[in-house]
Amino acid sequence: MSDAPTARPGLTVCGTCEDRLVPLDFTAIDFETANNSAASACSIGLVKVRDGRVVDQAYWLIRPPLGHDAFLEWNVRIHGIMQADVADAPLWSEQLPALIAFAETDVLVAHNAGFDMGVIAAACAASFVPTPDLDYLCSLQVARRTYHLDSYRLPVAALAAGFEDFEHHNAAADAQACAAIIVHAANRHGASDIEALAEATGLRVKRLGAAADATATTATS
Repeated sequence: MSDAPTARPGLTVCGTCEDRLVPLDFTAIDFETANNSAASACSIGLVKVRDGRVVDQAYWLIRPPLGHDAFLEWNVRIHGIMQADVADAPLWSEQLPALIAFAETDVLVAHNAGFDMGVIAAACAASFVPTPDLDYLCSLQVARRTYHLDSYRLPVAALAAGFEDFEHHNAAADAQACAAIIVHAANRHGASDIEALAEATGLRVKRLGAAADATATTATS
């Protein structure tokens, strides 16, 4: 699973909207986990989009924090990553700076973003490192407000966006599919940026990290 799908710089993530690209900038993200613990991230896929086109991507394996590093058979069946594969991979605390550097100041998008943001928060807590301040939007929720489908699972929603035949549960491929949904949905809604897409779909860009915790504390005090 270390051979991630490639995305050529300048390649549109949406085959159905090449002539109508919107000026969206964001980073799509996806994790696979070793077990039921949200802290057990074992791989990450990242896709950077500029002006509606993929310009960069990254994929690497992660060694989960101690105590969250058991690989369950069910999870291995899903993504194919085994404990031996991550033996020499960076720990979460060691790879986190690379994640932050790749994302820069982008809004992150993920399919069922609560899961992926939960992975970041839990892995940081288990590794005794601060949770970074990150803004994010959920492509699953965007899809629910854009398409009329029997299912909004990533492969189904991606197909509606014109992105198909990808290796589901490969973190890099899943991040590409998520990016395709966001670009296609923005075209449908005539949204020029992530914030406009969130507004058009009745959603909001949320925040993870200390800034979010401070806002929640202020709101409840």
